[in-house]
Amino acid sequence: MTEKELLEKGYRKYRGEEVDVYFNTQICEHSGNCVRGNGEIFNLDRKPWILPDNASKEEVMRVIDTCPSGALQYIQKEG
Repeated sequence: MTEKELLEKGYRKYRGEEVDVYFNTQICEHSGNCVRGNGEIFNLDRKPWILPDNASKEEVMRVIDTCPSGALQYIQKEG
């Protein structure tokens, strides 16, 4: 999906240097895979709760790929 499509579907954007993370609370199943997958990136006790630059681009993508509902998406930046 493109950024425009994600935003139109209700996803919120969390900017990172190499990868942007998108989250849609309306479809989240609260499996906890994100928080358990990497608490440095996903931490419910802070705002913003998603900090894409707290780990490598590859780690961000790895954790998001474990999201069963699709509530988390990412778009890699060029370059």
